[in-house]
Amino acid sequence: MQVSLTVNDKAVTADIPPRTLLVDFIRDHLNLTGTHVGCDTAQCGACTVHLNGHAIKSCNVLVLQAAGGQVVTIEGVTPADGTLHPMQEAFRQHHGLQCGFCTAGMVMSAIDLAGRHASLDDQTIRAELDGNLCRCTGYHNIVASVKAGAASMHQ
Repeated sequence: MQVSLTVNDKAVTADIPPRTLLVDFIRDHLNLTGTHVGCDTAQCGACTVHLNGHAIKSCNVLVLQAAGGQVVTIEGVTPADGTLHPMQEAFRQHHGLQCGFCTAGMVMSAIDLAGRHASLDDQTIRAELDGNLCRCTGYHNIVASVKAGAASMHQ
């Protein structure tokens, strides 16, 4: 089947099998490998991208369900000048990552979270990131990163 959508502000059209998952399309057809496949069951959040302005787990969405939509991956949040997005910079400054496997999904979820809340407390951040798993940290630095990133985004 043919599918057309916009990924990171670029129009994309491809012939794909009807059961192709959005995460596989992003990684295998577009070679955007920042979006990770972790669990294939929407439990870990490593595959989180934005679809039409909302964070979604791309491992349980068919690319056909995204047809005509706007997808943003971790590669698409970086400004054209190459600087980091404020949330990425906050993760760097506050040591919100260790091995990095979950980081793209965490950042994408955190950007969505910051866009929906004018101010964030630790409890809200922890509750909202419940579907994003990190096997390396105790989440303290992730929460600090999200709080700092959200503050930078709202300046």
